[in-house]
Amino acid sequence: MAKNIISLLLLIVSVSLSFKHGWDAFNYKNNPETVKMMTGLGLSEPAIPFLGFLTIAIGVLLLIPKTFFLGNLLNAMTIVLIMALALRTGNLKMALTEIPFLAMPLIMIWLKYPFKN
Repeated sequence: MAKNIISLLLLIVSVSLSFKHGWDAFNYKNNPETVKMMTGLGLSEPAIPFLGFLTIAIGVLLLIPKTFFLGNLLNAMTIVLIMALALRTGNLKMALTEIPFLAMPLIMIWLKYPFKN
């Protein structure tokens, strides 16, 4: 029971973050900090909406039991990509900040989907 509650809480947080970051990526022109951060990672401005679409798609995949694993796998890969881009540009602080967010999909894979029997 406790495992399901923890898994549900992590699922809610992960889906919320995916939708929030995806929405922010689509509205990057209203938030100059987003553009500054993404260009600081070496991503071009046209790549920002693509990343937003991918992030929202990951959030949807997490909600569906059959694609839960795939959503977490893509989420972890996206976080590793952000960490690698941050390290390439010398932004160690950002790379270290992403470690707890990398642990979240891996823990969710281990705990499994919360509503599955």
